[in-house]
Amino acid sequence: MPMLLNSDPGLFDLDRALVALAAISNLAVAAWLVSLKKRDVSIVDGLWPIFIWIVGLAYAWATPMSPRGGMALSLLTIWAARLCIHITVRNHGEPEDRRYQKIRANNQPHFEWKSLYIVFLLQAALAWIVALPLMATSQSATGFGLLDVTAVGVILFGIVFEACADWQLMRFKERTDTRGQVLETGLWRYSRHPNYFGECCVWWGFGVLGLVAGAWWSLASPILMTVLLLKVSGVVLLEADIGERRPGYVRYIRATSAFVPRKPKLQAAD
Repeated sequence: MPMLLNSDPGLFDLDRALVALAAISNLAVAAWLVSLKKRDVSIVDGLWPIFIWIVGLAYAWATPMSPRGGMALSLLTIWAARLCIHITVRNHGEPEDRRYQKIRANNQPHFEWKSLYIVFLLQAALAWIVALPLMATSQSATGFGLLDVTAVGVILFGIVFEACADWQLMRFKERTDTRGQVLETGLWRYSRHPNYFGECCVWWGFGVLGLVAGAWWSLASPILMTVLLLKVSGVVLLEADIGERRPGYVRYIRATSAFVPRKPKLQAAD
C-alpha cells in the first residue's frame, strides 16, 4: 500500500525524489545496454515520455491518491502514451537520428561508453526535473478551483495541438513528392515548430497545477522545458543546418513564427 511520506505539497521531499531518480536511472542504464547492441542511441527519444511517466507513477504510489494527483497522473499517462507511440512508430526501421550521429562523431573515441552519461543518464536527469509538478499534485488534498480547470485545459490543448502537428508532419513526409520541400500548411503555416509549442503548453499546464498545490518549485519544470525546446534540443538544433537540406526553409523562416503560432508574414520571392 502507498504510504504518506509528506502531507505538505509545498515541501520538496528529497527521499521521494531520489527514489524516483533511481528508478529512471536504472531504466536509462538498461536502455543504454540495448543501444550498445543496436549501435543506435536514438532509442532514448521514445523513452523520454516513459522516464517522466515513471517518475509521476513513483510519486503517486508513495502517497494516497488525491483528486488533483489522480487528474495529473491521468493526463500524464495520456501524454506519455501518445508521444511514446508516435516516436516509436516514426523511428521504426530508421537509422540513428542525424542529431545523435553528430554527437557520436564529436565524442570519439569510446562514444559507446560516454553515451551512458552524455545521452541516457542526462535525459533521465532532465526528465526527473520536468516531472517535478507530479510530486506536488500527488500530495495535494485541496479541492479544485478555477486555476486547476485552466491548467487542465491548457494541458489538453497542448496534447491535441502537438498530436495534430505531429500527424500533419508525418503525412507530409509519407508523400513521395515532398522530398526537399517545406511543410507550410495546417498548423505549420502559423509556426515552424507547432509540435514544440504544444509540448510547451502541456508543461506550463502541469507547472500551474503544481503551483496551485502550493509548490512554487514546480515552475522549474515548464521553465526547463521551454529552454530545452527553444535553445537546446529543439528549435536551434533542428534549424542549424536545415536550410542546406531544404532551400525553401530560408524563406519559410522569414515568413513564419519560430514558436508561438501567429499569422504568417507576406512571403517575399526567393
